Amino acid sequence: MSRPKRIIVGISGASGTVFGVRLLETLRPLAVETHLVMSRSAEVTLAHETDRKVADVRALADACHSVKDIGAAPASGSFPADGMIVAPCSIRSMSEIATGVTSNLLTRSADVTLKERRPLVLLVRETPLHTGHLRAMLTLSEIGAVIMPPVPAFYARPETIDDIVDHTVGRALDLFGIDAGLARRWGELRDGESPPLHVVRRRE
Repeated sequence: MSRPKRIIVGISGASGTVFGVRLLETLRPLAVETHLVMSRSAEVTLAHETDRKVADVRALADACHSVKDIGAAPASGSFPADGMIVAPCSIRSMSEIATGVTSNLLTRSADVTLKERRPLVLLVRETPLHTGHLRAMLTLSEIGAVIMPPVPAFYARPETIDDIVDHTVGRALDLFGIDAGLARRWGELRDGESPPLHVVRRRE
C-alpha cells in the first residue's frame, strides 16, 4: 500500500525555533506526514523567541513523540520515513549525531536516519565555529548528512524576517524533493522587475 511522504522534524534548543515551526506550517497542507520530536531546551527557547505555545507547535504535526521516549517509532530503522530535518540544530545535538552516542529520541532518530541511508538535513545554528565544531560537521558530511546553516540569501531581496525564514525553509525542503513555493529561484523575476542587463544583452 502507498503512503504519504513522511518527514521527521526535530527542533532542538538552538536559537531559531521559528525555522522548525515554519517548516511544520509549510508541510501541514501538503501531502507530507510529519513526526515531531522537540527537545526540552527547544521548548524553553520557543518561549524566549516567540509568542507560540508548545501545544500550538505540536498541533502542527501529524504525530508528536516525547524526546525522552527512546522506544518511539522513529528510533527504529524499521519505521519507514523519507528523511529527517533538525531545524534548528544545536551544537550539542550535532555532536551527538556525529559520534553516534545519542541520549534522546531526537539524536537517536537522526542516527537511525543516517544508518538507513536516508536524507538528514541539519540547520546548525552557531557562530563563530571552532575547529571541533568544524570537525564534527566534516564527520557528518562524510557519513551522509547535509549541513545547512540558515544563511540568508540576499539576492532574493528579503523585506521581512518572514521572507528570510521562508526562503531558508523552502531551500531545505528542496533537499527532500519538495517544492513548497517558498524559495525565490535565481533568475526568476518578480512582478514588474526587469531582467539583469547581461540577460537583456543575450536576448538581443
